[in-house]
Order: sequence, then C-alpha cells, then structure tokens
Amino acid sequence: MTIYVTGHANPDTDSVTAAIGLATLLNAQGQDAKACMQSSLEKLNPESTVVLEKFGLTAPEEMHDVAGKTIALVDFSDIGQAPANVTDAEVVTIVDHHKVGDITTNNPILVRVEPVGCTGTVLNKMFKDAGVAIPKDVAGGMLSAILSDTVNFKSPTCTDDDKAAVAELKVTAGVDDTDALFMDMLKAKSSVAGVPAKDLLFRDYKDFDMNGKKVGVGQLELATLDQVADIREDLLNAAKEVKADGRHSVLLMLTDVVKEGTELVVVSDDEALIEGAFGGKLDGTSMWIDGMMSRKKQTVPNLQKAFGC
Repeated sequence: MTIYVTGHANPDTDSVTAAIGLATLLNAQGQDAKACMQSSLEKLNPESTVVLEKFGLTAPEEMHDVAGKTIALVDFSDIGQAPANVTDAEVVTIVDHHKVGDITTNNPILVRVEPVGCTGTVLNKMFKDAGVAIPKDVAGGMLSAILSDTVNFKSPTCTDDDKAAVAELKVTAGVDDTDALFMDMLKAKSSVAGVPAKDLLFRDYKDFDMNGKKVGVGQLELATLDQVADIREDLLNAAKEVKADGRHSVLLMLTDVVKEGTELVVVSDDEALIEGAFGGKLDGTSMWIDGMMSRKKQTVPNLQKAFGC
C-alpha cells in the first residue's frame, strides 16, 4: 500500500517540502510513501523552485485526484484546499500547524497539529521522536520552509520552537547564513516581472468556508510595494475575476516585508464587513494594515469572527 503525501492546493514551500519530509520519514520507518503536490512544475511558485534547486530536491509528483488512494495530508486539513475526491480517499495521517479543518475519517488516525509557525517545525520533532536522521537535502527544504513561513522570524506566528528547529536544521543542511538564504527566497518570491496577474494572485492563495460563504485570501510577500505599482489594476481585475466564480470576497495581501505591514486589496459583496473585521477603512479598494504579516494568525481569524464562524 502506497501512502500519497500531499499538501494544499496552490502549494507554498512548506506544503511542498513537508510532503517530501513526511514521505521521507514514513519510508525510513518501513512504509511505502510518495510525496505529491497539487501543482505542475510549470506552476510551482518561484520560491519553491529556488529551494528545490538549491538543495537538490526532486519535486513531488503532480496529483490532483485522490479517489481510492491512501493519503497523508501536510500543511492543511480543510476539504476546500484538498485534491479532488478527497472524501473518497482514506486519510491516514495529518501533520499541520493551522487550525483543525473539516476533513473527517472513519477510523482513528495519526494527527499532529501544533501551534507553531511551520509544518517543517512539527516534522523536525517527528524525525527526532522517531530516532530518524534527517537527510541533508530534506533538512535544507524544511529549513527554508520555516524561514519562509515565519518571514525570517518576523511573523507573529513564529515561536521559540521554530527558532530552535532552524538552529538544528541549518547544521544538518550545511547552511551558515540563514539571512542570506531567506533573502534569496524573498527575491524569488517577490519577483513579479512578466508574470500574469492571476498567476500572482494564486501564487500563495487559499479558499476558506466562512459560515457558508466562500472567501479567498491570497498573499504576495514583497520587498517593497513599488514592485507591484504598475500592475495594481491588473491584480484588482484578477481578484474580481476570481470573485465572480462563486465567491463572497477575495482579498489579496500585498505584504511589505521591510515595512512589516500589508496593503489589503479587497473585492467583496460586503465591504463594510471586511472593514469591520480589520478595524480599518478602505481607500478605494485597499487599506494599509500596519503589522499584518500572517494570513493564518492575523487575517483568517479576523474574517472568521466577522463572518460569525
């Protein structure tokens, strides 16, 4: 029996490297596991591409339908972020660092969900608990994911556990300068030149069920907002197009990593509700929210409260 390990739709670096990491751990424990992702190599985001190339990692196998398969989920547990026909698959493991979602199972399974900044941090503990050494290349991927998810420790999601994991993994991966590694990833992640606006919106995007209403939240981490100054209208039109496909709202977080804040672009059936969620006022179609760095901890919880979830 093969266990197909997959992360969420529109995979980020944590989703991709966590699939590789958990599959590696399961294989080391005598199980047959294969890392997968809901993306093609052509659509894998630039940051993840850089990480895979830097550490010599093979990209997970593309998989979009899991009907009849035995699967393990990493970096998510929401049906809305799962491959097609997930309810017709047998979920045997969930490893995550987000809220517990709406995936259900018929039998008891292994679930490890911790309030840390990255799935890579949870996996680092799992390798140690199992007494399994992390291969150098896999450690590099997990290290990169933690730096990415915690925005080099600037995100409010960052914990002491994440910092401890980075300290351990950098040694295993042979990385002396994690700041330089993060900057290389940021350069790739924030590159927008020549990329279609809709692809940028979906570069790091998730749909959420907000009390029966579908709400999409995308995030672009940038060195400066000037990087998207010339394509603002294109990004707005892309958000409108995505919203028209049955969504109540689409939000795009334009996160300035240097200024440590986010310009939140909003397309919604109820702008007042979104304004109330963040205690701000839209200036046209966007508002600046100082200190907003994390979708998981600062954006989604506010929306859930506003929507009465």
